[in-house]
Amino acid sequence: MKKNSKKHILLLSASGVLLICLISLYLSRNALLRSIVDKRTSHIEQTHGLRIHYDNLEMNGLNEIILEGLSVVPEQRDTLLTLTSIRVKLNFWKLLSRKIKIRYVAADGITLAFTKRDSVANYDFLFRKKPEYLTRTSPQTAPQTNYAERINKILNLCYGFMPENGQLNNICITERKNNNFVSLTLPSFIIKENHFQSVITIQEDSLAQHWIANGELHQHYNSLKATLYSSDSLKVSIPYITRSYGAKITFDTLSYSLTKEIGSSKQVYLKGKARVNGLDVFHKALSPEIIHLDRGQLCYEMNINGHSFELDSTTIVDFNKLQFHPYLRVEKEKGNWHFTAAVNKSWFPADDLFNSLPKGLFSNLEGIKTSGELAYHFLLDIDFAQLDSLKLESELKEKDFHIISYGATSLSKMSDEFIYTAYENGVPVRTFPIGPSCKHFTPLDSISPILRMSVMQSEDGAFFYHRGFLPDALREALIYDLQVKRFARGGSTITMQLVKNVFLNRNKNFARKLEEALIVWLIENERLTSKERMYEVYLNIVEWGPLVYGIQEASAYYFKKRPSQLTTEESIFLASIIPKPKHFRSSFAESGQLKENMEGYYKLIAKRLAQQGVISEIEADSIRPEIQVTGDARNSLAGEKPESSSPTAEEQ
Repeated sequence: MKKNSKKHILLLSASGVLLICLISLYLSRNALLRSIVDKRTSHIEQTHGLRIHYDNLEMNGLNEIILEGLSVVPEQRDTLLTLTSIRVKLNFWKLLSRKIKIRYVAADGITLAFTKRDSVANYDFLFRKKPEYLTRTSPQTAPQTNYAERINKILNLCYGFMPENGQLNNICITERKNNNFVSLTLPSFIIKENHFQSVITIQEDSLAQHWIANGELHQHYNSLKATLYSSDSLKVSIPYITRSYGAKITFDTLSYSLTKEIGSSKQVYLKGKARVNGLDVFHKALSPEIIHLDRGQLCYEMNINGHSFELDSTTIVDFNKLQFHPYLRVEKEKGNWHFTAAVNKSWFPADDLFNSLPKGLFSNLEGIKTSGELAYHFLLDIDFAQLDSLKLESELKEKDFHIISYGATSLSKMSDEFIYTAYENGVPVRTFPIGPSCKHFTPLDSISPILRMSVMQSEDGAFFYHRGFLPDALREALIYDLQVKRFARGGSTITMQLVKNVFLNRNKNFARKLEEALIVWLIENERLTSKERMYEVYLNIVEWGPLVYGIQEASAYYFKKRPSQLTTEESIFLASIIPKPKHFRSSFAESGQLKENMEGYYKLIAKRLAQQGVISEIEADSIRPEIQVTGDARNSLAGEKPESSSPTAEEQ
């Protein structure tokens, strides 16, 4: 009995001590909270050069924190953040497990101001490098990036900080750069039972907009839905990018949803939908006109594990009348990236493709009508550790395909005489007909066979056998560009060069490559112009020097000859300067003779000419880079302006 009494006494004593500790902890919770916060803010101040001040910080009960009079001021900079007051209720049990989950928040007077005057900004501390002692790690201790873990932490933080109920009043976010500014103001942001709504006022310099944002967020289900649209029957215009990037993006409605799931192997699965209606995009690098998309929708499924991101092939993209399933995988192993992208679109009505092309992006194809069916296959696989293993496949198949009527441009115009305009940097410099009415026009059979074959073997040896594209050449060009980390090669065929010059010469932008590919496919697949006529047009419009267009001008400019009189050496020289017509002088030494480094090129083309039976093997062995410039090009070699650079009155 005595032993039991002692145990009860000890138990009661321990319980009493624990109770006293808990009471003491409760009573000193505010001092403890401020101590923890002050220690953390002191570290942030020293690391980033900030002054962080608050008037009051306290706990109400065990799960409510009140903060008043907060300000964040970078050293010798304008104030970045001010907060009048905020009251936050946390989930107590989550807090015990070191997880933050906000149940309710009430805030007032939040002002976030990003300012930059000349080169001084109050947010530049965000981009400063950390001190070396904070970032130095040995190869053995350097942590490996786990993408699934990182994404999960970020989303948990976002979901945890978004309460199920609350109200934020008088929120203002501004960005000011010298005399320009953008402000985003929310008089109130109300969250009630997981649903939120707010009116947003956007002021950019003198332009004012009023938006409405609403949606719902469920912490328990890790889900988010949001919609944004204009409250005054106008399109939403994205601020800042016009001033910063010269672009303009507007839309009628934007909606987005996201749900997160965790797999058995801690893989993160993201599912959701993004939809935009009435999207208009303008940037001169994309198109000289506004690009319009009536309807676009992405239903995505993304899988994220430790080393890779994968857009699953169950993802659906709706693009006006088109629907397809893209696949994308990005993986990083041992410091090297591996990129895979694929699209396989089975048979669909051909007109759905052309009716879905955004207005303003494919100006030559607007209004085109077609019949039949199309199917498309695309694969790009790049392992940056083994660039030579790169795979590139792109094939557009047709079934009973026909062009019923052309749209803005007749794609068969090259079959007959037409008016050609040469452009430089978007500015027209020469206009002349491609046909018998032009005195400089030379029919194909009046051009030296050696010149015809030399150009073909230099630019596109398989021109008469392919259908506009050489996948192997495009693949090799892409490998080389990735190796040198710049656009050095294009892999263009003669058809592609021809389409670029005849149909797209004015528009040098990203969209041009897509339009170029479609026009090339249409011309070659439908045989809108014969190969012979295309090559004839090519030789009559290609630039052979500064403002020297076509083989007849080139023959006279360099050698005072007609195209039928060119020698083998002269033909090979003319073929060599097509890629760099304005810099042809770089092929010559100061003596006026071709440089010795041209010998390799001459031997290569001569060998190919012999293989094609245009010259004999004996003649090929005797070919040397030796020519005599007798035309007006001599003046250019001497540093004078070429006399033939001015168009005649007939060509204006």
